[in-house]
Amino acid sequence: MPVQQLKNFLDQADVEYMCLPHPPAFTAQELAHHVQIAGDRVVKTVIIELDGKMAMLVMPATWRIRWDRLSNVLDTDFVDLADEREFQDRFPDCEVGAMPPFGHLFDMSVYCCEALTDQPELAFAAGSHTESIHMKTADFLNLVHPVVIDQGFTKPGTQKPSWLKKSRKPRQLGTGNRTTGMAGY
Repeated sequence: MPVQQLKNFLDQADVEYMCLPHPPAFTAQELAHHVQIAGDRVVKTVIIELDGKMAMLVMPATWRIRWDRLSNVLDTDFVDLADEREFQDRFPDCEVGAMPPFGHLFDMSVYCCEALTDQPELAFAAGSHTESIHMKTADFLNLVHPVVIDQGFTKPGTQKPSWLKKSRKPRQLGTGNRTTGMAGY
């Protein structure tokens, strides 16, 4: 969906938005930097494979996915990052990595991090790495009707739980009579 098609969709929905050009941004964090908006207000669109089907996960640019929790909240045994080669055909007029978070337009379910719903406005890639759309969060939610989830994500600066922290001792190579320094060879 090129930028113009997205604009047409938003115009037909009669919502207010701004389309801003900017230097190329290949990540949501770069987009936040270029348009000078806090990363919590910039949408990161992640395509996931959920029980063999493609789905869209939208979250703040600064947040990370907690796969174990995401699997639990989505009540599935299989959730994984989708391979770009497998989904790029679903977004024929978008640059890879610049898909707008309107999964319903691409026949995909959309799962939204609850933290995005707390923001008054959002910005996201508009199908291109050099243009972004800025709009009210309420309008986005009314147009997309995502499933809002409150688990499966980690805020920036959140410490890992103790069970994930490993207290590994550095492995020493070349101990004993080995002189090559190659472990096991």
